Amino acid sequence: MRSEPGATLPLKAAAVGGLLFLHIPLALIILYAFTTEEKSFQFPPPGLTLHWFSVAWFDRPDIWGPLGLSVQVAVLATLIALVLGTLAAAALWRATFFGKDSLSLLFILPIALPGIITGIALRSAFDIMSIPFSTWTIVLGHATFCIVVVYNNALARFRRLSGSMIEASMDLGANGPQTFRHVILPQIASALLAGGMLAFALSFDEVIVTTFTAGQQATLPIWMLNELIRPRQRPVTNVVALIVIAVTFLPILAAYYLTREGEHTGGSGK
Repeated sequence: MRSEPGATLPLKAAAVGGLLFLHIPLALIILYAFTTEEKSFQFPPPGLTLHWFSVAWFDRPDIWGPLGLSVQVAVLATLIALVLGTLAAAALWRATFFGKDSLSLLFILPIALPGIITGIALRSAFDIMSIPFSTWTIVLGHATFCIVVVYNNALARFRRLSGSMIEASMDLGANGPQTFRHVILPQIASALLAGGMLAFALSFDEVIVTTFTAGQQATLPIWMLNELIRPRQRPVTNVVALIVIAVTFLPILAAYYLTREGEHTGGSGK
């Protein structure tokens, strides 16, 4: 049997170059969170220190409000996405009707559209309905794409679920809620957990949609953007960016390990 040919040297070089292009900026952010310089970025840094972590924690109370808002919005958007995304996936999995594929496309569309289109559309809708901008307008904006992530993961897992298990549960006298709790939920739990963590990570670091739906409020990514426009203690901004990287990376990594056994698992990031 002939073995598959390996990757050529130019292909390997291109792959390495792509990885470096993606990750060197992240490495620089992490590096300059420890620099001793406050306003200028020398390379290599003249020294390394943990001073800016102390400054961010104790001397910059303006960070805590945006951080708390980001966590609150991400939690609420994730909860809404878990409920609506799971219900939508279950409905489209079980039902067969004309236009099913088109309806499925409409569910996926918000994550395929550019964020600026989603943001402008949501802002226009809120203005037309005279809805004041608040935490809830940010939550609704984030939920539009968080639902897609949960929907993709749940639908992929539903498609691997045998319908005969549900029929057997009904035959044994279980009602709908009992069947969902004891038969369906254990089968889809890891997919829902993965989708929820991905949705939380996407919501936590969202900037574009938040810009159009936040009004006068500022989430942590918006705070970081304002700090870059008006630089003040730049290493503090890098410390906060390091926190954002950790908060978003860990759920995505966990979601990958939870769903890597499924070849049809959905939920790719925006």
